[in-house]
Amino acid sequence: MPRRFAGGRLVIASHNSGKVEEIGALLAPFGVAAVAAASLGLAEPEETGDSFAANAALKARAAAKASGLPALADDSGLVVPALGGAPGIYSSRWAGAGKDFGAAMARVERELGDRDRSAAFVAVLALAWPDGHLESFRGEAPGRLVWPPHGGCGFGYDPMFVPDGGNLTFGEIEPAEKHRISHRARAFAKLVAACFADP
Repeated sequence: MPRRFAGGRLVIASHNSGKVEEIGALLAPFGVAAVAAASLGLAEPEETGDSFAANAALKARAAAKASGLPALADDSGLVVPALGGAPGIYSSRWAGAGKDFGAAMARVERELGDRDRSAAFVAVLALAWPDGHLESFRGEAPGRLVWPPHGGCGFGYDPMFVPDGGNLTFGEIEPAEKHRISHRARAFAKLVAACFADP
């Protein structure tokens, strides 16, 4: 039986403002006070896991232990089968220290060449409590890659990813629409069903 979140403050264990904003918007209907890890001065642990699930758990547990509050962490990335699953868990690292996702998208395009352009965004959400208990949920959004990138919405690789059944990239669609269909939204729906009361 999954553990239910009893309400109150929840640390969002990310220093990525785009992710914090997106997760905060998803949590808003549940009366949860989302607190960014950066606002509490929490350091970002090194992502040493070998999967999205392992990295999400590592980040959530570190934030819960340091803050004394339940913490929600996300580990997500772009998985391109033709690149052997890359950039995968290294999606953020492909953007370098300066978080230059323009360069990261160009690298994906360069390495992909004329191979199959199918891809998926994957997200794992981990909800940890200070006592070490953890719940974990995975969501995927399948689609295809386009070049050049389109749109100024979203973040990361969004401008080069068109979800299945759509014509616009995640960088072109309205945030509310992305929240409805994204990999993070799909993981979040599982999280909510298991751990949160109806709003």
